[in-house]
Amino acid sequence: MIENRTGWPLLIAAVLLLAALQLWLRPLLPVDETRYLSVAWEMWSRSDFLVPWLNGEVYSQKPPLLFWMIHGLWAVFGVAELPARLITVVLSLLALWWSALLAGRLWPEHAAVVRSLAPWLLFGSVFWMNFYTLVQFDLLVVLAALGAWLGVLRARQRPLSGWSMVGVAIGLGVLSKGPVILLPVLPAMLLAPWWLGGAQPLSWWRWYLGAFSAVLLGATIALAWAIPAGLAGGEAYRQAIFWGQSAGRLVQSFAHRSPWWSYLLWLPLLGLPWLLWPPLLRGVRRLSLQDQGVRFCLAVLVPALVLFSLISGKQAKYLLPLLPLLALLAARALADPQAAQSRFRLWPAGGLLAVVGVALTALPWWPQGPDWLVQVQPVWGPALLLWSAPFFLLRLRPASAVRATVAAVWLATATVYLGGVDLVAPQYQLGPLAGRLAGLQRSGHELAWLGRYHGQFQFLGRLRERIEPLTGQHQLRAWLTAHPQGYLLVSYPGVNPHVPVSLAVQPYRSGSLVLWPARELLRAPAQLDAIAGNA
Repeated sequence: MIENRTGWPLLIAAVLLLAALQLWLRPLLPVDETRYLSVAWEMWSRSDFLVPWLNGEVYSQKPPLLFWMIHGLWAVFGVAELPARLITVVLSLLALWWSALLAGRLWPEHAAVVRSLAPWLLFGSVFWMNFYTLVQFDLLVVLAALGAWLGVLRARQRPLSGWSMVGVAIGLGVLSKGPVILLPVLPAMLLAPWWLGGAQPLSWWRWYLGAFSAVLLGATIALAWAIPAGLAGGEAYRQAIFWGQSAGRLVQSFAHRSPWWSYLLWLPLLGLPWLLWPPLLRGVRRLSLQDQGVRFCLAVLVPALVLFSLISGKQAKYLLPLLPLLALLAARALADPQAAQSRFRLWPAGGLLAVVGVALTALPWWPQGPDWLVQVQPVWGPALLLWSAPFFLLRLRPASAVRATVAAVWLATATVYLGGVDLVAPQYQLGPLAGRLAGLQRSGHELAWLGRYHGQFQFLGRLRERIEPLTGQHQLRAWLTAHPQGYLLVSYPGVNPHVPVSLAVQPYRSGSLVLWPARELLRAPAQLDAIAGNA
């Protein structure tokens, strides 16, 4: 028999301990995390909780639900970084819980087993374990999708409460990241005749009427914000939130454009390390389309993957809402009676630790690598190699094998953070420079950024004035002439830019940031010409 206890205390402890390590060692990452907290800060400082703002302009790229959640925590704990960063950790725990609930609803005859395996399989994904502490919108979409799927299953016996759940989930999903929530939710409703099989509801017209009502409820929830926000934000903002951020993305995304087949390459990466585990792959091959739960998962996964591929903008994180369904299929495969009687080898887990251990051992000798590589301590690689040894020897029952594999991924992730992320962190620690910018603004100095500015400093420095983005040579020279007491932020591609020694150089990503006094640039024509050439 497969152990049918989920082991929530152990799982929650693993989630929280790894989150504490990641939040301790990794600063807010520009440009996404710093930008989203800057939007929340500007809404807060303006007391405008209807229209998002960034650097003094309305921000139409994302709806406001995540910002509202941050505001709620700030109202209780004060404006600080940690409460905002803990939101996604809580969302991750909720997603693990709801994935277990969904597994039990899909396979009631195997409920104890699949509920005990699904959250471990989800958390044990390499991608999930390295993503869930980032301040992003995607975990909100995951929760909205899980809530909608639970509602769809509930609608079979209790239509009113089931479709109400779906509608609320769609509405919150739209307020999280726009209409993209419909991609994983609509297939579950529209393809019900296939995945339900012989367990049809009383009548299909009532089913689809309920589905239409749920979508209408979701749209009503979203429009309750979008209409007043569009009226307050102006014509350009209305066009962006009603068209540019939905249908416009389908045809020609302004960012992250990739070929249609990109997700076929990225989807397997989301399944690591489980796709390297032969017993699990054999169990997946034994899954039958006669299984209603399997059909439900495939009815969502296949159409949603096709729909995501049709959207021009693509990133691996966009597929995160599909990851719980992959975990559920894996849990069902391991609930097979043949798998239940087996003892599994853990060489993929040992192999993962060994590969990461070899990489950490070899990093300091990587030719032409960044300077921080030589600082990687030699203890981390051999430690992982030592820890990998037991995983090559163990043979465990499915539940224990899954948890041991999660432990291996956990160890590898934690060791990478301890051995490498701490060394890279100074390239992303913008707090000291943000504090200096805040002091300059309080003293009446104007600030500008050469190129496109993403709000990296608005939250970190609690700035209340705009940093002017300068995107052309004429604009650069005109601004410097008009603001001789101002300061210009310039991003250089190298870590040792050719600038006067009197200027402070801030490591920034793979390059450097330099804060130029406008007066000094005006007195240095050669430096100004070099900078203007990249404007």
